[in-house]
Amino acid sequence: MERNFSVWLSKFRRSIADYGYYTDFEKIYKNIESVKVELNILNSLIGSQNIESDFEAVIKKYPETLKCIPLLLAIRTKEIYATDTEGVYCYHFGNANYPLEQYKVFMRKTGLFDLLSHHIISNLVDYATGIETGLDSNARKNRGGHLMENLVESYIQKAGFIKNKNYFKEMYIHEITDKWGLNLSSISNNNKTEKRFDFVVCTEHMIYAVETNFYAGGGSKLNETARSYKQLAQEAESINGFTFVWFTDGQGWKSARNNLEETFDVMEHIYSIDDLENGIAGNIFV
Repeated sequence: MERNFSVWLSKFRRSIADYGYYTDFEKIYKNIESVKVELNILNSLIGSQNIESDFEAVIKKYPETLKCIPLLLAIRTKEIYATDTEGVYCYHFGNANYPLEQYKVFMRKTGLFDLLSHHIISNLVDYATGIETGLDSNARKNRGGHLMENLVESYIQKAGFIKNKNYFKEMYIHEITDKWGLNLSSISNNNKTEKRFDFVVCTEHMIYAVETNFYAGGGSKLNETARSYKQLAQEAESINGFTFVWFTDGQGWKSARNNLEETFDVMEHIYSIDDLENGIAGNIFV
C-alpha cells in the first residue's frame, strides 16, 4: 500500500525522553562518592584568611586531594592546559608535574583561591554535586540516541526475536560478512570503509541491517543522514539476502523534510515510531 509522506511525517514525535533521560543521578552520586573524602579535606580551605599557605599545607599532607581540582572547574580530564605571558603549561592533577608554587599560580589565576577564601561556597561536596549535574546534561545527547535504540529493540523483541540468537546489536560490516558470508562490498566501498549497524536481524531468508535515530531538533546533519541512507538503501538492493531498514523519528525532521521525502520516495523500509506501534516489526522481519 502506497504511503503518504506528509501524513507519515505529521505523526513524528516531539520527544521520546523518559524520566532517566534528564539527569543520571546514580552516576552523579557515584562520581562524587569517589572523591568525597578528598573534597571534605579541601573544605578546610573555605574561608581561609591565608589561602595560599593553607593550600600548600593541605597538598603537602594530602597530595591525593589535587585530583579534585579539575572538577572544581567543571573539567573531566586530569590534565589542564593554560597559557599566559610566562609560557604554556600542562598541569597534571593525577601526579603533580610542577612545583607546588606553580599549582598555586594555577589556583590563583583560575579564581579558585578566590572562590574558596571568600566563602562564595560553603561546602565542596555540594558544589561538586552541582557541577556533576551540569556535566551530566552533556550526556543527554548520547542518552537520547540510546532511547531510540532501546525503543526499536523492544519492538524487535516483541516480534519474537532473541538477542544474540536471531538479532544482534552493533555489528560491523565485516562481522556480518564473516557470520553469514554475504558480499557487502557494494556498501563498503569495496571493503575500504567499515560501517556499524545498530541492529542486525536474521531470518531464514534474509539479513536485515537496521539503523535507528531520533532528532528532536534540526541541523545540517539531518540532510546528510537522509542522503547517505538513501544511497545505502539503493546500494543494498543489489545484494541478495540483504535488506537495509531505517527507523527514524523526531520533529527535527520538519526542518529537513525535503531530503527526508526524497529518501522516503525511494526507500521501501523506512519507518517511524508510529509504524512500530502499529506492528511493522512483525511484518517486515520475515
